Amino acid sequence: MLRRYRFGIFALSVATVYVIAVAVAAVAALISGDLGALWRLTLFTEADGGAAATGPNVLILVLAGATWAWALWQSLRGPLAGPAPGLDRDERRLRVALYGAAAAWLLYLLLPEWHWWVAVLNAAAMWAVVLRLQPVLLRGFKYADHVRGAGVLGYGGIAVLTVLDEPLDRPIPDELPLICGLAGLIWTVLVLWLQRHDGRWRRATVRYGVASLLAPLGLILVGLLADLGGVYDSAIAASEALMTVWLARSAHDLADPRHEPVPAPPLPAQPQS
Repeated sequence: MLRRYRFGIFALSVATVYVIAVAVAAVAALISGDLGALWRLTLFTEADGGAAATGPNVLILVLAGATWAWALWQSLRGPLAGPAPGLDRDERRLRVALYGAAAAWLLYLLLPEWHWWVAVLNAAAMWAVVLRLQPVLLRGFKYADHVRGAGVLGYGGIAVLTVLDEPLDRPIPDELPLICGLAGLIWTVLVLWLQRHDGRWRRATVRYGVASLLAPLGLILVGLLADLGGVYDSAIAASEALMTVWLARSAHDLADPRHEPVPAPPLPAQPQS
């Protein structure tokens, strides 16, 4: 299995080290009653002082760590091993943009505190993906300009609003962030639909993209219905690692070896009568 991917051994090594660290921190939390180390390893923030090191809380943090371990494996393993296809300039640029967005999204989630410049970097990286998808995935699509417009409004608008809100401290109408968020959601849904019907992307990659949209909503709903809180509310952010997986796998799939159909052998020449 490791040799199936170009960087399989490296990805498994990194993911394994992380899993061992989470396991050790989980045992230490149960013994000492302190969730600090496990919380930082799985949620990448300082622990909530009111959270107790109970079995359910430790389990939730371990599951969050398992999500990150899987994201590390999926993101770092690279494309399938084998001869890479000849990508044109637009496809190569799209791969760079997708990897850059995956790295920016990962940085956005891993920083212990929210910083406006990281939010702008993340939105700008996704904005670059919007532009680079246009000549690759949207080529020949009737409503390509509408899809690109939704993405530019969504992610470009978020970057502009963040700059206006934080360093410039300008008042922003409450409706604008909602409009940008809705535009970004529409763009993502349309891109996933187009990927689903494009042979260059695997079905599993599309499913990760769908899961990145649905998982946070589903986890929030479960938390409300089951009256969960504390650690659970903080651990929901780990589900956003699925967005990183979708972006990285979308880049991987473009460089997977492609099996071209073998041409049929020529028919034997008929003897002349």
